[in-house]
Amino acid sequence: MESPHLDYTAELLRHFADLRDGTHGGAISRRDKESFFTPAVRLLDPYARQSLGEINTDLLLGTGEVTATGIRRRGGGVEAIWALSWPEQQAAGISPIIIRAHYGAGAHHPHLQGGTVGDWPLNVFNEQQAAAELPVLRAIASADAHNLVFQRDYRIIPAIVSGWVPQHLSRMDGADAVPVDLIPLL
Repeated sequence: MESPHLDYTAELLRHFADLRDGTHGGAISRRDKESFFTPAVRLLDPYARQSLGEINTDLLLGTGEVTATGIRRRGGGVEAIWALSWPEQQAAGISPIIIRAHYGAGAHHPHLQGGTVGDWPLNVFNEQQAAAELPVLRAIASADAHNLVFQRDYRIIPAIVSGWVPQHLSRMDGADAVPVDLIPLL
């Protein structure tokens, strides 16, 4: 019986127990383990799209497009990719923001990763577990956006180019935030 844990620590416990037991969701064979991948991707799809959609709305000002590959075989394994691309990223010649679910040929079980960030265990077997992945998906997408800025610069983010100012640098005048004049640092 599982005792109550935070969602992300429960996922880590499932992951570590799988490593200890040589299983994934109770399955032992590669084929049986892989049979869990398709339903996991279906369960994750709305949350992957939500996390990328939030970045599109807030950072890219709605200029981006979220795409998904669906499940495909690649390099002896299986994967599904959700990507957020936008004009400035394309013009800069860099990759889009990516969330990738993959079960590599030599892997014990599936993982999540970004285009520029490493792996997180993918142990999703039901809707509640998929919903609990939203913070992880947001972190992957946010880290990817951060790393893409460092591959080029802040100008790939339309909200920044449009003059977005952090709230601590604004003063409130009624309902409107007014940017405070900034003193240049020497």
